[in-house]
Amino acid sequence: MSTDPGNGLGSYLRDRRTRLDPAALGFPAGRRRTPGLRREEVAQRANISPTWYTWREQGRGGAPSADVLDRIAAGLMLTDPEREHLFMLGLGRPPEVRYKVINSVSPRLQRVLDTLTVSPAIIKTATWDVVAWNRAAAALLTDYAQLPAAQRNILRLMFADSRVRAAQEDWLSVARFVVGAFRADVARAGATTEITNLVDELSRTSPEFDRLWRDNNIVACGEGLKRIHHPELGLLELEFSAFAIDGRPELGMVVYNPATSEGADLIRRYIERQREIGSGASETERRPLEG
Repeated sequence: MSTDPGNGLGSYLRDRRTRLDPAALGFPAGRRRTPGLRREEVAQRANISPTWYTWREQGRGGAPSADVLDRIAAGLMLTDPEREHLFMLGLGRPPEVRYKVINSVSPRLQRVLDTLTVSPAIIKTATWDVVAWNRAAAALLTDYAQLPAAQRNILRLMFADSRVRAAQEDWLSVARFVVGAFRADVARAGATTEITNLVDELSRTSPEFDRLWRDNNIVACGEGLKRIHHPELGLLELEFSAFAIDGRPELGMVVYNPATSEGADLIRRYIERQREIGSGASETERRPLEG
């Protein structure tokens, strides 16, 4: 009995295999009745039974397992969005998240950040490594370009840098929020294994982190108000909003908007002055103010 109403999964499988080039995958090109791979060739690449695969294209048999769908996705060389669609058709749910290590962003994403002239904005990974930022973020929060890549982690800055601690209006409340939001992001992205070393390091070096981590609190990092003490501008109030990046579950963007028009004018003048003096910013200005 079919568990695939309308045989959407079977149609999708047939369509995907007809798009593959047999010769490029090591199969005899020869003369074929239809373009693409034969069913038994897909089954061979996926290491599954040819009969079972044929049944799936025909809408027969029970629901496939996630492991089998993963093997079929690999055999058909599906992209991540195509693999997700395969799971939705076969199991009615997306696949478990597979975390990817990211070290940079596309020029297009960087240009999005750069259009925000008075609003600090960053792009962070699910493990809270900052991989992109704009001029406003460098001027008001942290000039990440002055830090080694391994140190551009929000948790590491929050718990290991005294200047970050001093910049917070209420460090303990901010730290508690950061740990809870970090834990939620990591779980959502399936990156639990990837943070083991970072968590172990911070647990050894920071009693506060160790205590907060053991609390197992989870918070949503959607939006809120952040107050930081800038060495030149004094207390700044910034409204922050977090955004998902479509098709990039391992990345998230955080934008900090000045809470008042007066604050925006103050920040604009400061950034313009920094631009005028070029690289003449002092060492204090270049040190982290915020994770």
